[in-house]
Amino acid sequence: MERLLVPVDKLSQEKDQMFALLTNHFLGVNRERFEEDLNGKNWVILLKEKGQLKGFSTLQCYETTFKGESVKIVYSGDTITDPSMWSSPALSQAWAKVIQTFYQEKSQKIYWLLISSGYRTYRFMSIFWRKFYPCYQWETPPEIADFINYLAQKQFKQNYDAHHGIIRFPKPQILRPHLQQIPQEKLKDPHVAFFLKKNPSHGQGDELVCLTEISTDNLTRAGLRLWNNKTQLLMPFSLSYC
Repeated sequence: MERLLVPVDKLSQEKDQMFALLTNHFLGVNRERFEEDLNGKNWVILLKEKGQLKGFSTLQCYETTFKGESVKIVYSGDTITDPSMWSSPALSQAWAKVIQTFYQEKSQKIYWLLISSGYRTYRFMSIFWRKFYPCYQWETPPEIADFINYLAQKQFKQNYDAHHGIIRFPKPQILRPHLQQIPQEKLKDPHVAFFLKKNPSHGQGDELVCLTEISTDNLTRAGLRLWNNKTQLLMPFSLSYC
C-alpha cells in the first residue's frame, strides 16, 4: 500500500479517481462542489494499491487567532476509503504520520477540526485522543465550546447550527443506504451511541463538529502506537504549503 501526502494544486489524474470514489459511496456528489471543496484545502492524503486509489483525506492547514492567541488548525475535509479498506489501519497510519509531521513543524498550539456524518469518522477521535469534544464522558468546557463555535462559524458560516454543534449543507453528500448500516455490536460502543444521539440526522448528511488538541500528552495508547509506527509516508513536496 502506497501512502502519499500531496499538495492539492499538484494533483493531476488523482482528481478523477477521488471523484469516482466519492460517487461510488455517496449520493448527492457533483463535480462542481467537489472541485470547490478541494480547492479550499491545501493537502490530500492518498492511499494507492497497484496504482488504484483506495482512499483519501483532504486537509486544510491554516493559522488563526482566538482571544489573542495564535494557533494552527488542521481541518479534515472529504475522507473516504473503499469498503475493502475498512478493516485496514492504512489511512489511520498515514494520517498519524501527516499530523506528526505538522506537529513537529509547529511553533504554537495545533488543533484538529473534524466534521463527521458517520460514526466511523467520529471514532477516529476516541482512537487517537484522550480528550476531545464533544464526548459522552465529559461536558465540553465553555471556553472550548466558544472556540469550536468560532472555528465553525468562520469555516461554515450560515450552515452551522451553534446550538446543536451541527453543520447542515444545502446539498449534503449522503452515504449510500447499504453503507449506512451500523452493525448491531457497534451500537454497544458508548462513543457510537453518543454520536448517534448527538447527530440524529447523520443519515441525511448532517455533520457533527469535533475538536481536539494535537499533543503527544493527549494521545491514547493506541494513538501512541500509530504515532510511533514505521509507516513510510511519501512526501514529494515541502511543507511550505502548510
